[in-house]
Amino acid sequence: MPDNITLLRRQNALTLFQRFAEAQMRDGIAPKGMEQLFAQALQISPSMWSQIKSSRPIGDKLARQIEAAREQPAGWLDEAHEPQGLTPSELQFLQLALKAWRGTNADGRRQLRHAVKQIGAGDD
Repeated sequence: MPDNITLLRRQNALTLFQRFAEAQMRDGIAPKGMEQLFAQALQISPSMWSQIKSSRPIGDKLARQIEAAREQPAGWLDEAHEPQGLTPSELQFLQLALKAWRGTNADGRRQLRHAVKQIGAGDD
């Protein structure tokens, strides 16, 4: 299996997890244990889901199983998908960031900008 399909399937599986988690939290389910709930919904072990997130390639059979479990058409994991706007979590973060930005002075804004750049660059 070529690397690009491996990465694409992993990215799309993570997108499905994000959608699942956000829907569960909207329904009042606590975030703790969300990974296990998702694995259960996919009918795989939590250990396998952990491996998929980090490095395990998703084969054809497992890809179709994931798609069926999340009510996606066959082949969905194999295709690039355009972002569908901001997720509720992203919107909440942006609102919080804007509130912090507007509620501080120039020095605070520099600190916010620096913190975001550090996190985005992967610096600790």
